[in-house]
Amino acid sequence: MRTTQRRRPELATFLRSRRARVTPADVGMPPGLRRRTPGLRREEVAQLSGVGVTWYTWLEQGRPINASAQVLDAVARTLRLDPPEREHLYRLAQVPFAPDPESLTRSTGPEVQGIIDALDPLPAVVYNSRYDILATNPGYRDLFLIPEIVDIGVANALWTLFTVSEQACPLMHRERELPVMVATLRSSYGRNVGEPAWERFIAGLAAASPYFAELWASGEVVQPGPRVKTFRHKAVGELRMTSQSLSIDGMPECRIVVYTPEDKETREKAARLREHTENPAS
Repeated sequence: MRTTQRRRPELATFLRSRRARVTPADVGMPPGLRRRTPGLRREEVAQLSGVGVTWYTWLEQGRPINASAQVLDAVARTLRLDPPEREHLYRLAQVPFAPDPESLTRSTGPEVQGIIDALDPLPAVVYNSRYDILATNPGYRDLFLIPEIVDIGVANALWTLFTVSEQACPLMHRERELPVMVATLRSSYGRNVGEPAWERFIAGLAAASPYFAELWASGEVVQPGPRVKTFRHKAVGELRMTSQSLSIDGMPECRIVVYTPEDKETREKAARLREHTENPAS
């Protein structure tokens, strides 16, 4: 209750400040005479957003009224809110926030690539919420990019793990690890239900892998978290690695995943793997 009471005055202050910076000219309206407000009037925001003046006034006053995502989106458009401001509006109004489906990141900039390169020889990768592989460093490629995986031609970790042959798959104990990954995918899917690219991805992978279809139908949901995973490589054998996810500022649907050796034996094998990669004939 106290959290809700604190949000209401914050919502009121936020909406008033955003309204004050939008001029009539910004939205194609004549300035009019005797305008005392620095920006739009409340009734103008209501009219442009397609909502009642009383309802918008109560919203801006922080009164306990219900607001739908559709109405908040209309207000956000009128007030010209950018994506972070739109999310902030949703949080203050206590409405579940769904990012713009088109905002799902599919690439990274040189700064993020530089970070994961600096982590080498620790394997590191950047995933978006659909497990698309956006960037990798040499350590990650040492572990994962074996010929059969490259031949799949889909830069997505889940698609790779469900469609590559079990003999070639670098991740061991798939019966334990893959259900967790699918449950993690579902937690992200909940924010993107109905988005065409997501629906095509789910349907395509279910068609390509009956095992994925079975796991997806189970409905399990988990959040990303650290795990100890076992990998195998024909050059050095088994490696036990702890995976840790790191968030990225400005890329809310993405994370850096770093793998660190779990024990001394794995550290030694990882060093040998790097030597093997750099000098395959040795």
